[in-house]
Amino acid sequence: MHYMTLSFTHKNTDLEVREKLSFGSDEKLSEILHRIHIHEVINETIVLSTCNRMEIIASVKECKGALEHILNQLEAFCGVPYDVLESRADVYEDNGAIYHLFSVASSLDSLVIGETQIVGQLKDAYRFAYEHGFCGQKLSRAMHHAFRCAALVRTKTNISQTPVSVSSVAVSKAKELLGSLEGVEALVVGAGEMSTLAAKHLLANKAKIILINRTASNAYALAEELDGDVRVESYDLLSEYVNRVQIIFSATGSNEPIITDSMLSYQSFKRYFFDIAVPRDIELTPKENIQVFAVDDLKEIVSRNISFREEQAQKAFALVGQATNDFFKWLQTLSVDPLIKAIRQNAKTCALKEVAKAAKKGYIPKEQEEAVLRVVHQVFNSFLHKPTKNLKMVAEQPEADTIVQAIQYFFDIQEEEEKHLNYYACDYQMEKRS
Repeated sequence: MHYMTLSFTHKNTDLEVREKLSFGSDEKLSEILHRIHIHEVINETIVLSTCNRMEIIASVKECKGALEHILNQLEAFCGVPYDVLESRADVYEDNGAIYHLFSVASSLDSLVIGETQIVGQLKDAYRFAYEHGFCGQKLSRAMHHAFRCAALVRTKTNISQTPVSVSSVAVSKAKELLGSLEGVEALVVGAGEMSTLAAKHLLANKAKIILINRTASNAYALAEELDGDVRVESYDLLSEYVNRVQIIFSATGSNEPIITDSMLSYQSFKRYFFDIAVPRDIELTPKENIQVFAVDDLKEIVSRNISFREEQAQKAFALVGQATNDFFKWLQTLSVDPLIKAIRQNAKTCALKEVAKAAKKGYIPKEQEEAVLRVVHQVFNSFLHKPTKNLKMVAEQPEADTIVQAIQYFFDIQEEEEKHLNYYACDYQMEKRS
């Protein structure tokens, strides 16, 4: 078994290609997972799709065949030529795949290093794959450790002390352009995660928000959640408001642009459009007093924050490296067969010791010592038969790792420094039970 990740991000893939590789709906996500999963070389798959990245995280039987299959499926489903995909993708295997996964979860590979929403997006991607049967024990192990690594980075460094997201960068840019956002009316289109973050940052800067969403009930629900000056307007009034306000933020799940040239009329004041959606929501021809910022345009502000985070990032990468090493050391302790062998060896050692002690004290005649030893061995074999059978049955289930570690702990099979009872727990299953 091998871990493998294909990564298409702002670092290696332009926005036009990333738009085609976006899986914004559950239907598209389910379809690409199914297409990837049908090949016999694929064990498990998770697809992470955000505005800045598309990652395919997989457990595979062998990497070469898996890579070819995945690229073929992406070409067929997304319409991006195979050679383009092959030239753009960063491909990671085994240790490299886990190190990359931990780095992504810890927000060290993000457009804005230290932003906090990526771990939530990763959890959502994992939850979707798990619930739909595309992910099991092998990727669960990696994902749970990735979440723990992300938490460790947050607590041991200051990399997220002043969290920054693409949405907050957009708001910062608007503030820079206008000088102050206090009392300024801002149009926010959409009611998803990116729009919510933009709205929260706008309110933190004392702006007034006009919220428009295609599904009005979602807009009203978001307005109730937000603490500030928020007014919901009908989606039918979108054209009117893009001509009335100075700053517009859009992040919907639409596959087509929703703000186009035909909607705009000339205004004497400058208008700034922030398109924080992938695929893009805004398609405007440059005009006087109109400026559009897409996701990739926000890198300028991002770069200003990098110097502050560099020192903390170095500490964080060191933690990720150590977490990667710990993960593979931990995997080596989880094999069921050596555990069963160790338990039986312990039983045999105890039997030899106690029978020898009994013989020495005269409780067992010397000539019967071997016969007694055989009986004791049979007793242990009979006693261990059911637990051994159950352990083999559960070996491929996500909860097996916790069971194995519990047995290691109770039978004192590992070295002291390697005991990690409850170090691995199925966070997702615990969340479902609660």
